[in-house]
Amino acid sequence: MARASEMRGRRPRIDTAYDGRDRDRFGRATEWIARAMGTPWFLIGLTLFCAAWMAWNSLMPEGWRFDSAALGFTALTLVLSLQASYAAPLILLAQNRQDDRDRVGMEQDRQRAERNLADTEYLAREIVALRMALTEVEERMVSRDVLRDELRSLLERLDERDGRTDAEDEARDER
Repeated sequence: MARASEMRGRRPRIDTAYDGRDRDRFGRATEWIARAMGTPWFLIGLTLFCAAWMAWNSLMPEGWRFDSAALGFTALTLVLSLQASYAAPLILLAQNRQDDRDRVGMEQDRQRAERNLADTEYLAREIVALRMALTEVEERMVSRDVLRDELRSLLERLDERDGRTDAEDEARDER
């Protein structure tokens, strides 16, 4: 379905003409150019281009030359200045994109580190709770053993008492 501005014959404003994909495509292109300019092949190619330019304009017949060596290769200077004037902003754009990616990466690393710290603290608390529970269980086991010993001694006393009581009852019965 067409936009209302397109139906009325008006062009969209500049800020609505670009979406994120266009900016991203341009950003990728600037990064590619910046990467290409930083390679030895680019430097070798630029050197060969300048050498060929100067050789052509120095060694060819006068009618074939298009840049005068007598004037210091003015056109070559302009071409190299133009290349440099475009290279600097493209490199800065590529660096800005890399800074943005680094910033996002650092933020993700910080969040991951916070999660790891929280997980580690949780696990440390759980280990402490397990140690406390084990200590409590050990204390209960010791108290059970002590309780068993006490019950045995109590049973022995009761048996002795029952034995005495039976003997006393028998002695009373004999009287």
